[in-house]
Amino acid sequence: MPRRLSQHPIHLGLGATAVCEPEFTGMEWYARYAERHAADGREGRLVSMYAFEAPWDTWEMHPEGAEVVLCTAGEMTLVQEIEGGEVRTTLAPGEYAINEPGTWHTADVTGQATAIFITAGRGTQHRAR
Repeated sequence: MPRRLSQHPIHLGLGATAVCEPEFTGMEWYARYAERHAADGREGRLVSMYAFEAPWDTWEMHPEGAEVVLCTAGEMTLVQEIEGGEVRTTLAPGEYAINEPGTWHTADVTGQATAIFITAGRGTQHRAR
């Protein structure tokens, strides 16, 4: 049965498994995701898709693994904190960037953009922008 990635993220787990996740309902969804897949530890990955119409209002960081950010529509500027400064990388459809483990990042969007994220979800942290 086909699913929309924007509604039902995918968990990539140990043993090369792929699990369709329950419908995404907002930030509280992540805590339940972490509980469901705690046994996969740092090797588990969350694959998700989001559409944006405004800059993010938070920074985030994934301490236990790298994150791939793949722009699929529109244009977005990934902002990473690296060595005390901000590195800005503009992504167009088909282009990607990698957030290394422990790199704080956010994004600026003017107009609309859609991106796929492949994230090491365990331990993800957020802070206000």
